[in-house]
Amino acid sequence: MRPTRTVRFGAFTVDLRSGELYKQGRKIKLQQRPFQILAVLLDRPGEVVTREELRRQIWPPDIFVDFDHSLKTAISKIREALGDSADRPRYLETLPRRGYRFIGAVEAYQLPHALGIRSAWRCCLSRT
Repeated sequence: MRPTRTVRFGAFTVDLRSGELYKQGRKIKLQQRPFQILAVLLDRPGEVVTREELRRQIWPPDIFVDFDHSLKTAISKIREALGDSADRPRYLETLPRRGYRFIGAVEAYQLPHALGIRSAWRCCLSRT
């Protein structure tokens, strides 16, 4: 039996293996890059994840894009999917010029203790 790799917060469940987000059992559409960012933030709930860390972990070094615009768009898509707001955040806090922090209460990790979430979310980073 394979271990479940899910993270739960509020009414949401994130399946790190399949790269899917659910709200009360219903699948919520979230594109790959925003999902990858959400997975990184869920890896370190309550901690600041800098913009530079996100750039290094999510955007390949040989890809040249307008990083600021791409990141802002991805964060907006995460907020839209979660029904969150930049002005009154429940899940995703912006720290201007620094980065982002997942502030929602993570209710449960269902991951094997030895594996950890960092290994689990890598599956969604390798999809291109």
